[in-house]
Amino acid sequence: MAALLSPMAALPGCSGARAMSSRRSVVAQRVVVPASGLRAQSRSRAAVVGVRAIMGKGNIREQAMRVPVEKKGEFSAKFVPFTGGSGEEYSLDEVIYRAKDGGLLDVQHDMEALAKYDGDYWKTLFDGRVGKTVWPYGSGVWSKKEWILPGISDDDIVSMFEGNSNLFWAERYGRECLGMSDLWVKQCGNSHTGSFKDLGMTALVSQVNRMRKQGKPIAAVGCASTGDTSAALSAYAAAAGIPSIVFLPADKISLAQLVQPIANGSLVLSIDTDFDGCMRLIREVTAELPIYLANSLNSLRLEGQKSAAIEILQQFDWQGPDYVIIPGGNLGNVYAFFKGFKMCKDLGLVDKLPRMVVAQAHNANPLYRAYKSGYTDLSPMKAEPTFASAIQIGDPVSIDRAIYALKETNGIVEEATEEELMDAAAQADLTGMFNCPHTGVALAALKKLRANQTISPSDRVVVISTAHGLKFAQSKVAYHAGEIEGIVGKYANPPVKVKEDFGAVMDVLAQRLKSQ
Repeated sequence: MAALLSPMAALPGCSGARAMSSRRSVVAQRVVVPASGLRAQSRSRAAVVGVRAIMGKGNIREQAMRVPVEKKGEFSAKFVPFTGGSGEEYSLDEVIYRAKDGGLLDVQHDMEALAKYDGDYWKTLFDGRVGKTVWPYGSGVWSKKEWILPGISDDDIVSMFEGNSNLFWAERYGRECLGMSDLWVKQCGNSHTGSFKDLGMTALVSQVNRMRKQGKPIAAVGCASTGDTSAALSAYAAAAGIPSIVFLPADKISLAQLVQPIANGSLVLSIDTDFDGCMRLIREVTAELPIYLANSLNSLRLEGQKSAAIEILQQFDWQGPDYVIIPGGNLGNVYAFFKGFKMCKDLGLVDKLPRMVVAQAHNANPLYRAYKSGYTDLSPMKAEPTFASAIQIGDPVSIDRAIYALKETNGIVEEATEEELMDAAAQADLTGMFNCPHTGVALAALKKLRANQTISPSDRVVVISTAHGLKFAQSKVAYHAGEIEGIVGKYANPPVKVKEDFGAVMDVLAQRLKSQ
């Protein structure tokens, strides 16, 4: 076990910490003029801020710039039971995943300390960090550091400047297909490993990096995954020089998802079961070995993921949408988005919460079933195969968290069949997008909510695209080739085979142009 998990032992050309240090030095020299790198630039900025402090209060922008130095230690966070009320609490530096009663934990921030500064203060601070290269604030996650993991040192943060993903105005799709004028798609898949999971993994791996430096007995990080979590974990662990282990359900993820952890050096276990089976195994393994659990059962992940909600408000100049539609599998992302929106409301950055919609594949829809029962039946199910493989989960860890978020926002749960989700993704692709099947689930749910007039033509709606379509190219090829049994492919656009003959080419072009 020791040899298997030894950090970076088998990395060619590297000799432990010295090799890692050299790599950081080279990267730093490429990015900024001072050879000491981004963190040196950060210390330089701290010195400037200190001078400003001596000069007096200044305006709100100058006050915001002083926060990282003057207010260091003022903000804090801790683990508490998700259900609350017991007085039970734990340091974020502890290796713990559940409360004493077996329930989930939540990261609770010192809201009183944060509330000493008004909404305009936080807006100015966050807006002033966007697009910068000062470590670590160029990250869409760490630009909100005080609200994520306020106690962590900048030197412990493992970041690839994730987040800051574009909010795409789906103008043509909204207008022509749905009769909407204010439809947006948050492209969370435009990230380092191609999914929104990067947002949570930078927070979790940074905290693990901190704990390992403290001497905590953590030999590796591990997760069960339907593909995107393993890709994110392997990349961030590799960047930090921390061994990683991933449990994947055999033959149930895309080739692109499989190759990512392999390329990043993870120990990949392909297990003859589904995600829920992998999840049971990783929980048993982490209870016996010094492997830190990186699934969304661990609420540290949700702290990073909630930054996407804050970012959406920021991109709308701190005006909230009416609806947010999220594909739901293990359901941690639902609570994470709610938490981001709620913190912004509670701290005065916005004055309302959006109505949250969770979209599930019909073949893996335990939350939809619970919703239709009035949340009286929370029974798990055996998830059936779905092209939206990342949400093929029948026993979601965060179902209680998701239900809480839905109840707090008068939320809705919808479902989509395989044909509905594939057609919705393909139709939207024809307007310039390139959607993953999970985004197809969300778009199919939106079509139903427009059809029954729950969502009006003028409502501002944000659809969360959780992954990049290129990670699921196989399913798109099959759709357009007409190779999916039981699916007609209403929007299929297969290539046309033509002989090497001018007349034949002209005939095809004339026919196509005539049909436009």
